[in-house]
Amino acid sequence: MSKVAWIGLGVMGYPMAGHIRQKGGHDLVVYNRTAEKASKWADQYGGETAATPAEAARDADFVFACVGNDDDLREVTTGGDGAFSALKDGAIFVDNTTASADVARELCGAAKEKGAYFLDAPVSGGQAGAENGALTVMVGGDEGAFAKAEPVIQCFARAVNLLGPSGSGQLTKMFNQICIGGLLQGLAEGLHFAKQAGLDIPKAVATISKGAAQSWQLENRWETMTNGEFDHGFAVDWMRKDLAICLGEARRNGANLPVTALVEQFYSEIQRMGGNRWECSSLIKRLEHK
Repeated sequence: MSKVAWIGLGVMGYPMAGHIRQKGGHDLVVYNRTAEKASKWADQYGGETAATPAEAARDADFVFACVGNDDDLREVTTGGDGAFSALKDGAIFVDNTTASADVARELCGAAKEKGAYFLDAPVSGGQAGAENGALTVMVGGDEGAFAKAEPVIQCFARAVNLLGPSGSGQLTKMFNQICIGGLLQGLAEGLHFAKQAGLDIPKAVATISKGAAQSWQLENRWETMTNGEFDHGFAVDWMRKDLAICLGEARRNGANLPVTALVEQFYSEIQRMGGNRWECSSLIKRLEHK
């Protein structure tokens, strides 16, 4: 079994690390900014805890991270007591954070200077996917490093694909979030329209979900959206962060994203309504609020 380090035990990282321990049987050392949460994880899964990212990464074959954003990622990698200071030769750092392609390329270069590898490997599937070990993982980086890391990643994944060189995983996650944002706004407007028109929502959804309107979001979110239940899943704060990354990349590559820009602003309205931690399908709330 490999020696694995895990950095970041949020709503995604906590169960993902657990799957590596339970399904893969790997030796696992975890680090979290809140030490109590790391201790709780170790008690639950039988791993060890570390006081710093560097301590966690020391002698590890694979180091995984799942943190908040670019700055958090830099802090736990190249910052003081960061994991990169302790990477052994040939170690593979797998970043499951949704971050920018720029930081992925930056850290790929920094890892190479240490004789190690960096894979940007953001995930899709939300909290439920993490808990069920059924995430989709989009990877960018070295092909040989990916081949070694893939069996470990598979512990928490339904699908894992190498998309290209460093940054390709993050770019694919941007593609994913652009699609989801537009889908959720369309679904919000459709359900709002159906309510206003007095339709039998369950019967109407059961009908259109058998046709061209079918989607994962329709089948899994129509009921909670209709009932105004948003205390689950992927939060508005994180979706707005992700869409800002998409728009920043689009400004660099020349992509035209008018709907994405509009949806990002709609999420800012949800935040002003106090919905920072609401699930991102809460776009329907701004339609009903007016």
